[in-house]
Amino acid sequence: DIARAGGLLGYGPDIQNLYRQIGVMARKVLQGAKVTELPVERPTRFQLVANLQTARLIGITLPPAILLRADEVIE
Repeated sequence: DIARAGGLLGYGPDIQNLYRQIGVMARKVLQGAKVTELPVERPTRFQLVANLQTARLIGITLPPAILLRADEVIE
């Protein structure tokens, strides 16, 4: 994630949830489902990560509304 690597904010699919979706699809294939007949799946959960260390370094104060909505805040 960009925020965990030092970016100010990161927003994207929840990777752990994606792995679960992949596991379910793999199980279906192993049980005999044809890959070409499986529906395309999109991420169902997203995460917002705020990096307060980066905010301090660049002199920005993140609004409380963002911090309240964030799934993770890096202090």
